[in-house]
This record gives sequence, structure tokens and C-alpha cells, in this order.
Amino acid sequence: MRLVLTGPVVRRRLAVCMAAFFVLFLLLTARLFYLQAIAAEDLQRRAQAQWTSESVIAPTRGAIYDREGTVLAMSATAYTASASPRQVKDAAAFARILAPVLDMEESEIALRVSDTSKGGVTLKRQLSRETAQQLKAMMLEHEQAGSEALSGLYLEEESRRYYPMGAFATQLLGLTTIDGVGQAGLEASLNDYLSGRAGSILEEIDGKGRELSYSASEYVPAVDGGSVTLTIDASIQAFAERAAREAMAVNNAKSVRVLVMQPQTGEILALVCKPDYDLNDPPRDDVETLTERMRNTVIADAYEPGSTFKILTAAAALDAGVTNVNEGFYCSGSTYVEGGRIRCWGNPHGAETMAEALENSCNPVFVELGLRLGIERFYDYMERFGIGEPTGVDIPGEGSGIVIDESVVKRVDLARIGFGQSVAVTPIQLLTAACSVINGGKLLQPYVVKEITSESGEVIERGETVVRGTTISEETSATMRQLLQNVVTEGGGRNAYIEGYRVGGKTGTAQVYVDGAISTDKHIGSFIGFAPMDDPQIAVLFIVDEADVAVDFGSTTAAPFARDILEQSLIYLGVAPETDAEPLEEVAVPDVTGLAVSEAIDQLEEAGLGHVLSGSGATVEGQLPAAGAGMTEGSLVMLYVEGEAVADENNRVAVPNVAGMSVVEANRLLRSCGLTMRIEGSGVAVSQSPEADARVTPTTCVTVTFEPP
Repeated sequence: MRLVLTGPVVRRRLAVCMAAFFVLFLLLTARLFYLQAIAAEDLQRRAQAQWTSESVIAPTRGAIYDREGTVLAMSATAYTASASPRQVKDAAAFARILAPVLDMEESEIALRVSDTSKGGVTLKRQLSRETAQQLKAMMLEHEQAGSEALSGLYLEEESRRYYPMGAFATQLLGLTTIDGVGQAGLEASLNDYLSGRAGSILEEIDGKGRELSYSASEYVPAVDGGSVTLTIDASIQAFAERAAREAMAVNNAKSVRVLVMQPQTGEILALVCKPDYDLNDPPRDDVETLTERMRNTVIADAYEPGSTFKILTAAAALDAGVTNVNEGFYCSGSTYVEGGRIRCWGNPHGAETMAEALENSCNPVFVELGLRLGIERFYDYMERFGIGEPTGVDIPGEGSGIVIDESVVKRVDLARIGFGQSVAVTPIQLLTAACSVINGGKLLQPYVVKEITSESGEVIERGETVVRGTTISEETSATMRQLLQNVVTEGGGRNAYIEGYRVGGKTGTAQVYVDGAISTDKHIGSFIGFAPMDDPQIAVLFIVDEADVAVDFGSTTAAPFARDILEQSLIYLGVAPETDAEPLEEVAVPDVTGLAVSEAIDQLEEAGLGHVLSGSGATVEGQLPAAGAGMTEGSLVMLYVEGEAVADENNRVAVPNVAGMSVVEANRLLRSCGLTMRIEGSGVAVSQSPEADARVTPTTCVTVTFEPP
């Protein structure tokens, strides 16, 4: 039987079909809307990535120069080896050929070039010119032989940071990452000026990553980085580097820090931290070592300055009128503050003026000056000197030092601050303050960036002298210049004396804390020096940390090396010596090795030299400097003594002459002969019993009478 579709059925089926087509139309419309509107940007980017190749054009990083135009850091050409996995014919053969040249594992190379989902992969960066030339020769050789073993290998030029001087101003300059981004030091803080702006080039490619010959390209040029000129003088920096290396070796020191400044302008002329590393070969594989040696300890680390701080105490006391250069004091070897005993650094100095106390670096006198100033006034001067706050130097990572809060400081703290304890300063903080003492009282803001210019030569920034405040009067400053000159010609700074130049300065020997306690055998020796004192043009702070030598005073570990920097720099700067200056007489050091201690001392005194005994014994086993060396009159010769006193056939020893010696010196000399001492009075030895040269049995007690000089 034949079914006949009625009108309503047809209409229903037609409606269903139309509805289905309408829904389908809506779905297609929605999909088209999604593709053309919502996902259009992403699809366009993906499509563009398939048929175009964008290369970044790296800008040339700007150079860093010293004040005279010597290049300290620059960009040099390096190479990157990359590969297109889609063009590599045999990954294993490709890897086998390149592994020895690139110093890479074959498996690593093969893994990278087997990933055909990528249009290009990097094999190794920062290749030297020699390696790049070797790769180019290999590529040409295979091409001429018709081999496709190196098909898909590409060499691209890139930039690497090059430091012509190597290990030179290491912590100041800093370093960059392998991508040329500033990582530490000035390279990091000035990165925005040095880095420039990257460019790009966009090219059309085929499915195998090859450039289409008929394609159009889009080119955006790179903008090279600007250049930076520093206040550093490469020659003076070289003097400081050499002196620091020698001081490290001679003193077997933990570290050495050197800062050289122009005291009238605040310009930093040299900055050295040892140990360091070659900037062209930083120890990136040893993160701990790299982190430690990147630290600019001249700027960041605080330490107790010791006697170099007496420069500031003396200046404050004179400026405040609590003393004068001719005021008399008496040093008995120690003083008491709030029940606590504060010792002088060595023998009692006896009667002395304030000027002589600075020459002698007498602790008790500076305790007195600190107490006379009082808490409020002393803290006011420390604030004027910038102690306890950053100097504002344009070098990253500056510390601020440590000062006891004025509200809780005690008299005993103030007493110790007077001679450089119970206060911590950064080296740059101390030298900046000391410069104000001799430059007329101007506290300057130190700076190291002299000028920043764009790649077109336009000056962007220029460093200039900034006066932060006034510390002392010009009259006090003039007085301090003379006093500090006397320290070098007459006092403990003799080892910094330079014939023909008026050199001023102050030595320091600071204590070191180990596990929260003061170490008895570790010290920080330092020296601050200026020249010429009638118009100071150079200031040097030389710090030797934890010298491993018998005597680690700053006068022996630091002053001689600071002297070398001063002398070489003055000659280099064209500062002529004063021909009419009265030079100290230079004498030859006699050979006293093998002599009895008393005989050695007599010979040194006849030659016009002093002495320091190291050890305990009756015979001189060694001396420093060696026999024949030249020393200025009054300098100290180190005598290394050991062994027992030589007795005669009757088991008797000769009593040495201790007249004129301090308690410490006399006791040390008598003990070296196997004798003991009974002390009467204080000051210097004026008589003894038994008398000198008397023959006595070992262990005899010698009574020595001391009186103030």
C-alpha cells in the first residue's frame, strides 16, 4: 500500500530541516566570529611564526673609561653556534663532528638538533674568534666535499664584555651576565645607560626555515648603549693594585683594602679590594667564592678604625676649644673610666703635649679628649663628619657604619670612641671624614662617575663636587695639617715619610672580633695619608686585615705601602718635590743577627734606630729589615729573639742596661737574659740593682726604679 505524505507532515519535516540548518548556521557563524575576532591575534601570531623568522639585533653595550680615556670595560665580538633541526640530515653525525670543537657531549647536541618542532636551537654561546674560525673552516670543507653532515649549522655574531686590564678595579666595575646584563658593581647600577635598546629584523621563510628570496623584511635598528667616564685614574689604580698585592703577600693577610681620593673634590681616584678575580674569567662555577669576591668591602663593610679615628677626635677637640696643641698631659700607660681600665697601646709615654700625644697615638689622652667633649658635643661632631650615615657615593651597596645610639651611650663608650673603639665605620666613610679635616673643613660627597654620554655623544649626566656640610673651621684644619705632618716626621707614621714632600697621616691598629669576643692575635692595621700637606691633592687609606706576621701594627703592615702609592702618585701628578725641604737622615741598618739582645740594642741606638722585640730569649735570631737596608733615623727595627742567656763558667750572666726604658721594655729585656724584675715607681727606668754589666746567677731579681720623664 502506498503512503501519501499529507501537508502537515511535509511542513513538519521541512521545519525540522530548516531548524537544523539554522542551528548549523549559528554554529558556523559563532566559529567564524571566534576565529576572526576572538582568536584572530593568536592565530595571526602563530601563522606569522610559521612563515616568518624574527631575529633580535643586540645593541653594543657602552664602554667604561677612566678619567684620561683609558678603556676599562668594552664590548668585544663573540659568536653563537646554533642549528636548524629541520635542516640537519643526520643528528648523530652532526653531534659527533661538533662535540670536540664545542666542548660538549655528543648526546646533548644530538638531543637538541633532533627536536624538529623548533625552527632553531642554540648550541653554545660566547665562542671565541678562534673557535668560530675553526667552525667556519669545517663548514666550508664539508660544503666543498658535497657533504651535508653540517647542514643546518649557523654562526651568529654576538657581544661579550671584555676588560682589558683583567683583575683591575674588580669590585668597582662589577660584571655582567652571559647575556650582557649588569650583574654587580657599576655594570649593574649603570645598566640602563650602558645597555642600549635592542633592534629586530623580520623575514619570511619556507617550511624548512629557509629565507624566501622574494620576501619582504622589516628592520628596526638597535640603539647602542652610552659610555661612562669615571674619576678613576688607571695609573693611580695600578699603583694601588700593585701595593695591595705586595701587602697581601708580605703580610700574609686575609685581605687588603685601598681607597684613594682627591681631598679637595671628593673624586675617587682608585679603589682596590683583595682578594679579587680576573673580570674576563669570573669563577661562575663557584657561587660562594664569586659572591664573596664581588662584594665591595671598601663601600659596604664597617670595622672599628682604631687610632686613625684619632684624627677626628683631635680635630673635634681643637675646634671645640677643649684643648690646644701645647696643653700638657701625662700618660702612665693606662687610665680608668667608670671603674674600667683602658690601656695605652704600648709603653707609657709620660709627659707629653696634645700634639705629641697625636704623634705617639696615646690612648689615655684621647680618652680624656673624648670625655671633655661630652656626649652631646662629641655626637654633634660625629654627625658633622658623617659618621653613622652613608656618604651618598654613587657606587651600589654602601653601608652606613655603626654608632651607639646617643640615648644609651655611656661615658666608658665615649672614652673608647675617642681612640677608635666602640664605633664602626666604612673605609669610604672614614676617608671622607678625614679629608674634611685637612681640606678646610668641607665634608664632600665622594663620587666616581665623572660623565655619562649617549651613543651620539650627548652628555646625559656629569658628576660634580657636592659639599655636604662643614665639619671644622679653616683655622682648625690648618692646625691639623701641621699636626698630621708631624706624625709622619716625628711620630708613629715615619714609615710613610717621603723625602721632598710634606706628607701627613696617621696609623691605626684595630681589634678584631671572633665569635663575639676580641681576638688577641688578630688585628686590622691601617694608615691614612695625605700629600702635599700645604695643598693636599691626594688622600690614601690603606687597610690590611688580619696580617699573619709577628708585629701587625699599621705602622709596619700598611704605612710603607701607602707611602709607595703616595710617592708614585705625586710624581705621576707632576707635584714637584720641595728642594729646600730638610730630609730626615737615612741610616744603614746594622747586622745584629746572632748578637745578644743588649748588644743588638746598643748597636741599633748607635746607628740612630729604635727596636721592637718579638719573642722571648737572649739572642737575636733574625731582624727586619735585613742588614744594609736604608731607614730614616728613628725608625724601628724588628728583632726576633729566642734562646737562653749564655752563662760563663761560673754560671753567671751579665745584667743588661735598662736605663731610659719603659716598664714593658725593661721587663722584656731582662726576661730575655733569664732574669726577673721588681718594679718601683712608674715612667722610665732611672736606676737598677744590680747595676748594668754585673754578673749574676740566672733567675736573679733585678730591682728597677722608674720615674716620670
